[in-house]
Amino acid sequence: MKTYITKLGFLFAFVAVLWACQEDDATFGDITAPTNLTVDYEIAGQDAENPDGDGSGIVNFTATADNAISYKYLFSDGSSTNSPSGIVSKRFTQNGVNTYTVTVLANGTGGVTTSTSFEVTVLSNFSDDEGVQLLTGGTSKVWYWYAAAPGHLGVGPNDTSDNTGVPSYYAAAPFEKAGDPASSCLYENVLTFSLDNGIIKFTLDNGGNTFFNASFNSVGGSTSTTDQCSPYDTSGQKVVSLGPSSSLVPDDQKRGTVMDFSDGGFMGYYIGTSTYEILSITENEMHVRAVMGGNDALAWYHIFTTTPVDEQGGTGGEEPDYDTLVWSDDFDTDGAPDASKWTMELGNGSNGWGNNEQQYYLSDNAVVEGGMLKITAKAENSNGFDYTSARMKTEGKFDFTYGKVEIRAKLPTGGGTWPALWMLGSDYATNIWPGCGEIDIMEHVGNQQNTIHGTLHYPGNSGGNGNTGSTNVAGVSDEFHIYSVIWSPTKIRFFVDGNEFHSFTNSSETPFNSDFFLIFNVAMGGNFGGEIDSSFTQSTMEVDYVKVYQ
Repeated sequence: MKTYITKLGFLFAFVAVLWACQEDDATFGDITAPTNLTVDYEIAGQDAENPDGDGSGIVNFTATADNAISYKYLFSDGSSTNSPSGIVSKRFTQNGVNTYTVTVLANGTGGVTTSTSFEVTVLSNFSDDEGVQLLTGGTSKVWYWYAAAPGHLGVGPNDTSDNTGVPSYYAAAPFEKAGDPASSCLYENVLTFSLDNGIIKFTLDNGGNTFFNASFNSVGGSTSTTDQCSPYDTSGQKVVSLGPSSSLVPDDQKRGTVMDFSDGGFMGYYIGTSTYEILSITENEMHVRAVMGGNDALAWYHIFTTTPVDEQGGTGGEEPDYDTLVWSDDFDTDGAPDASKWTMELGNGSNGWGNNEQQYYLSDNAVVEGGMLKITAKAENSNGFDYTSARMKTEGKFDFTYGKVEIRAKLPTGGGTWPALWMLGSDYATNIWPGCGEIDIMEHVGNQQNTIHGTLHYPGNSGGNGNTGSTNVAGVSDEFHIYSVIWSPTKIRFFVDGNEFHSFTNSSETPFNSDFFLIFNVAMGGNFGGEIDSSFTQSTMEVDYVKVYQ
């Protein structure tokens, strides 16, 4: 669609120059007030049918004045911006048609200014109410660098070879910047987003020092040729305007929302930009992308969390204390599984869910009864298959990165049964298995009664080549046991009743550093379940509870 830029107004004002009567001071040089201040503005997409613009909220301003050395724009939404050239593009984001007051200051020598004010009426159709809620918590919310996450700071080419949110040039290891005076100030940043009468406001407490990209060290007064922490004043409240994304990142790999920070605001690492694209945001994790100022070939990636850095598990290699319950299901309400937490998967998938499984999944085979989730596999015909069972997942209702998962369960019995309590990478649709990663918290097969498996699948370790460990546990089908995994940026550890039986060293090279979701199911037969006992009639997996801690 063609966008039309139409001139709406040409305004000018000659305003008295304000300065105190004083004797000439040669230290200022000539004191010259700007004159003939004029401001021209253009509303994006304005035409006869759209007098308030195309809904983007964009207005382009051009200020000129004789004897002006720079300009400053003040907007009634609380934002402001400096412009040496007098040219400013501003996106107004309050939804609907709104009128804003714009004040332009033309700065002359000796500190004198000339100003003019006027009103502009513009339409903005963009809104991201959920994003605003997640960002600000509805009132005020504090974010920190996710130092424990691999790739919390990274960079890659700003082209279609690196448009999936994965920095390919460089990705910081967990706590990489800690302990080095040249970089540790990065983790001191406290970013606060608040909501004030519909306006998003932002403050950055950098503890007095900012981590500068080497290309911008001069801003912090350093001549270093490498990234450097330097004293820098970030005080003052900025206004954050939200707008639609137009970057090359595919729509299914980004939220579609861009944040513009007023007055040179930035998100802790100084890369010469005040514009950040939200790739994803949840209650406690935010991924953003920003094109480096002065070098539009580089895209930087940042990850933030609501957990303070000193509570994320130390300074490299230490496992966090995951002791805050963030999600659970105690299966206390009889009936179907809670639809706000679980989605039932039906059918036999593709090629028996990729494993030659013999069952057909039905929703009726999963029921909550007597404080337990019961998934029952049955020898019965359905849709051309000889067995039925159930499979349920939290995808889209609860996805998370890192934490401790505990599940108290009693397992089914019988040759060919294959119960599993597991997790799958949330990006499986675009990052095809095993690229998305799989964490099997507990797998059991009736043909190996009392053997419990904990397995990871990822590129090079798919199918029967999974990274696995096993342990013998008596009575898994007669009594309840607690199956758990502790998943951190540095390790993934598997337990039964608190006893560790398998451990894996995690790193930024694996797919185990982004959102996963839970899956519970009982399969029949297949590549791992093996031969089904001809006398099998039915058997049930019972789950008392599932709890996730972060």
